[in-house]
Amino acid sequence: MSVTFRTDEIIKASKLPPEGVAMSRHIDYIYFIPILFVTIVGTFHMHFDLLAGDWDFWLDWKDRQWWPIVTPITAITFCAALQYYNWVNYRQPFGATICILALLAGKWVTIVAAWWWWSNYPYNFVMPATLLPSAIVLDITLLLTRNWTLTAVIGAWMFAALFYPTNWAIFAYSHTPLVVDGTLLSWADYMGFLYVRTGTPEYIRMIEVGSLRTFGGHSTMISSFFAAFASSLMYILWWQFGKFFCTSYFYLTDDRQRTTKVYDVFAYATLANQDKAKIGGKA
Repeated sequence: MSVTFRTDEIIKASKLPPEGVAMSRHIDYIYFIPILFVTIVGTFHMHFDLLAGDWDFWLDWKDRQWWPIVTPITAITFCAALQYYNWVNYRQPFGATICILALLAGKWVTIVAAWWWWSNYPYNFVMPATLLPSAIVLDITLLLTRNWTLTAVIGAWMFAALFYPTNWAIFAYSHTPLVVDGTLLSWADYMGFLYVRTGTPEYIRMIEVGSLRTFGGHSTMISSFFAAFASSLMYILWWQFGKFFCTSYFYLTDDRQRTTKVYDVFAYATLANQDKAKIGGKA
């Protein structure tokens, strides 16, 4: 797929002086860095907390069964939509990384302000998982293949499959066994008993006794495989959402008063250069 950038053509058509062009660039920086980033922080953080919620928040919820499934499937949604926006419009392959950085920024602001400073929970009990390695692999796949279908098949699978291994170094200590009053617990369970939360489901105490345990005890691998498959489908769905909401189009009216919908950000330049032939103008 060949892409022709018409930056000089756009600048010439705007008839801006050099000072105006420089000011336009500064406006772009103001939009992309603070405004777009803060918008993603708010929307993606709320979306992630509503869907992944406690599984990626409390330490004793980070089990081997549902945590590797719920978290990557939820996280890849906004990544796919923003990848479409950045890649199609600007050929910038870092949409997923921006999304995850914004998500982590929003979560850490909440952890420090609401849960550590206000509620006195320790950092490691409410620390979120990292998705940066998965996001970088997803962006690199799009950069190398230059094809969103291959990214959905390869990149989305790697996004979910790498989630548990990349977080193992951070949360492995919480699976360390210890004996408390004659009862064998993990560090995560022990901290969960110490920091009691209202409405904590009791089934969390028996999280390892689930249907996936019937597959020979390899619940994490099975969960990661299912998460990879579901993440691929979720990537396709949200790429289409990004295409639907981020596609630029114009309604152009020719000399015969016929209105045509044109999916082209350079529609006016095409109209001027090709004498309106493409959209039904006079030949």
